[in-house]
Amino acid sequence: MGSSGKGKLEVEEQSGAAVCRTAHSLSSSIVRKRSDPELVSRIRFRVTRQLLANLQQVILGTKLCVLFPAIPLAMLAHLYCFKRPWIFALSLLGLAPLAERVCFLTEQIANYTGPTVGGLLNATCGNATELIIAMLALHQRKIHVLKYSLLGSILSNLLLVLGTSLFSGGLANIKDHQRFDRKQSDVSTSMMLLGLLCVALPLMVRYSVGESESAVSSAAALWLSRANSSFMLGAYAAYLFFQLKTHRQLFDSPEDEEDNGLEEEAEIGLWSALVWLIGMTLTIALLSEYVVGTIEEAADTWGLSVSFISLILLPIVGNAAEHAGSIIFAFKNKLDIALGVALGSASQILMFVVPLCVTVGWMIGVKMDLDFGLLETASLAFSILVTVFTLQEGTSHYMKGLILCMSYLVIASCFFLHKLLPTYHHDDPRSTATGVKTA
Repeated sequence: MGSSGKGKLEVEEQSGAAVCRTAHSLSSSIVRKRSDPELVSRIRFRVTRQLLANLQQVILGTKLCVLFPAIPLAMLAHLYCFKRPWIFALSLLGLAPLAERVCFLTEQIANYTGPTVGGLLNATCGNATELIIAMLALHQRKIHVLKYSLLGSILSNLLLVLGTSLFSGGLANIKDHQRFDRKQSDVSTSMMLLGLLCVALPLMVRYSVGESESAVSSAAALWLSRANSSFMLGAYAAYLFFQLKTHRQLFDSPEDEEDNGLEEEAEIGLWSALVWLIGMTLTIALLSEYVVGTIEEAADTWGLSVSFISLILLPIVGNAAEHAGSIIFAFKNKLDIALGVALGSASQILMFVVPLCVTVGWMIGVKMDLDFGLLETASLAFSILVTVFTLQEGTSHYMKGLILCMSYLVIASCFFLHKLLPTYHHDDPRSTATGVKTA
């Protein structure tokens, strides 16, 4: 191979490595901090030196490391049977740094696997915390917690994260409009509109049948949900192929090529990253089990509804790192990254995590469907429509961000008031749609 061929190959490898860093990983990199290698370089034994170096990179390499003590404290609280709200709060705090570290580790692995596998890994693990919580809630038959937590993740990304990003970016550039590339946002919003159609149809089927045939309508809604979930998973697979293969350039952020070039080199080895990733995933699963198992007691103690905690608190705390990164990038007039984080996470949860839960529930005999209830589906529909209209011009200012934030506050206040309506069972999404009173 000639020198020109080698040069071309090197350029392709560099561009591929840069593509591995998605908007999701770029946003999480905001809360990372550089470690000083000289602190462990004087250790005599190689194995000990490498172990301490990995600890320094993985544990101390984030500004959220101050929250890591919450993890052993949550385990001790569970072991010694502390009050369950304490277990819930400590577990929730411990999930925040773990979610950011999982993103860091997948990015490290992506440096060794190439652009396609690395991008697929980043796309799959981008919402690992939400996926694990959803699977545990499904296993424990807590369908209401599952539905509210997934819906809350979508709403927080579309309204809260995107809204605060546009608002802060608009204030930083108050004399001018911020511009972004509409190609990526158009694909993501189209995916979410498809997901909204699949979620709304089972609800419409149940309402189209009279109360005398409620059992028939529930069965029809369940099987329609399973069919729609298959279509949604197929559409998401096509979306990944579109993003990682045929139209990869649409999802690459040209304004951060210089930053990507500085981050191409891996900081830890492949096997070390895999071991750390497995360990942190298991820790997330343990803390998520604590969260799911104690959420009702925490809601009763704090005087809040399970719907409000699942819909509002879980998404905000669980994704605090990437949310903060998205806002900072928007403040720096890099809206493409902020949009990639918010829209990418929302579309992944709606088109991948939600239908995956329906499919897994089908396999294990749990009647999980896409019927989120009338109030919940309406909130999702209006959130998607407001987002679509906000992004249709390809420009942004602080007023658009303010409207999205206000929309989120309106929805949050609505679910907060669930606790003030004692005649309805608010922890079941279907009760808000059917209006069935509890004893």
